[in-house]
Amino acid sequence: MRKNCYPLALSALLLATAASAQVQPPPAGKQPSPPPAPQAPAPASAAPTESVPYGAGLKVSLSPDGSKYMRFITWHQVWTRFNQNNSGSQHTSGDPQRNTFDVGLRRSRLILYAQLNPRFMVLTHIGINNQNAVGGGVGIGDPGKKPQLFVHEAVVEYKVFSQLSLGAGLHYQNGISRMTRASTLNFLAFDAPITNWPTIEKTDQFARYMGIYAKGRIGKLDYAVAVNDPFVTSPTATPATVPTNVAEYYPRNHSKNFQGYFAYEFLDQEANLLPYAVGSYLGAKRVFNIGAGFLFNKDAMFSRPGALPPPPTGQPGADPYSYVPFKTHNMGIWSADVFFDTPLNKEAGTAFTTYAVYYNFDFGPNYVRNIGIMNPSSAGGSAAIPGAGTLRGNSFPTVGTGSALYAQAGYLLPKNVLGPKARLQPYAAWLHGDYEGLEAIGAKKVNVLDLGANVLLDGHNAKLTLNYRVRPDYSNPQNINYRPEITLQTMVFL
Repeated sequence: MRKNCYPLALSALLLATAASAQVQPPPAGKQPSPPPAPQAPAPASAAPTESVPYGAGLKVSLSPDGSKYMRFITWHQVWTRFNQNNSGSQHTSGDPQRNTFDVGLRRSRLILYAQLNPRFMVLTHIGINNQNAVGGGVGIGDPGKKPQLFVHEAVVEYKVFSQLSLGAGLHYQNGISRMTRASTLNFLAFDAPITNWPTIEKTDQFARYMGIYAKGRIGKLDYAVAVNDPFVTSPTATPATVPTNVAEYYPRNHSKNFQGYFAYEFLDQEANLLPYAVGSYLGAKRVFNIGAGFLFNKDAMFSRPGALPPPPTGQPGADPYSYVPFKTHNMGIWSADVFFDTPLNKEAGTAFTTYAVYYNFDFGPNYVRNIGIMNPSSAGGSAAIPGAGTLRGNSFPTVGTGSALYAQAGYLLPKNVLGPKARLQPYAAWLHGDYEGLEAIGAKKVNVLDLGANVLLDGHNAKLTLNYRVRPDYSNPQNINYRPEITLQTMVFL
């Protein structure tokens, strides 16, 4: 492990050196300079007392008054990571690997949105995710190469009146929780727990749904509700392929799903033109929200309650749906959460952020799903949890019928701790999962701990995040081992 950590430490040292030499650009003025005039050198300006929470991106005005415009937001999140793999993991088939040191693209994205006038908006979001040397690509025979650039969102929206906007398309106006609609640009921790996107890449497309939505704000109550077409998933699953009394996504589901999220804003009002919920304002706002949300999909899941019967005599190729008894199950998810973010000392620049959420999941009997983000292993591993998938690399039971708790807190340290420009924000996060599919096989509950710190070179626009994670390895569910991960995330967004 020590040898593998040397490149990680060297990367952190080089990036910290770059931070100390960084020059802070002056804030842009409201009026553009006349094009023919040569640009004068910008006067030196004092470091801002507050970080910009989201930023407007690169804005192009399409009308003299700026009411018609287009904005571009682009970002990369690069992970340099050491991971102690789950038992039996293989880098590629036949190549056992206990520890992995890798570099990967966690996210590489571009958002374009425009308003023809204050009533109309069009939004396009494209990008890639989770590419490393062994996965994330679509290369023929080379699974890590040539990741698929795909559409994350494609939305048209019309503002009916001040309290109501209607939109349609592939959208991110998600229900369930604040973190289910989180911005990935300004997380407090290095990433989301993924439990917040419980249907990711199943009935949704990378946490987005095809549907119609309504959003708005009535007084201090912010809301978003949507009706969606769930994507067809698990097409090869049949009543004959699923484990006994373990739910799976129903390939023949054609019911709409319904979702919504409601948040009461007690203090400062948050922007809601775009769906992306801020993770940490770095002292720029005083926000205290209590929210609740839901997702419901009739007959989204199915299971086989009894033993597998033989095919009908003389019909070896008979459709299993015609002779294997099975049940369908509604998917029902709800959550309640609280978000608090406040400056503490304006002169010192300190701030505190915390978020906590409770999820209640009903996917049908004993459903559990293992997920490993940007998995460093492509083969091997254990399949010890019925129906949950392989436990290779860094995967663990992330979602399942039952409940989950997630909490995080961070403190923005005083200015000048890292010099005149960079800021330091340590944090801690904890995920707890209580899933009936684990209880059924005598396994313990899920606990994942993250400890880390953000080095904010220019607010969230340029930052380094160093995260230490302890996660459970369920390769032997009755004897869980805990494995370490160390991740250095380098992020810049414009």
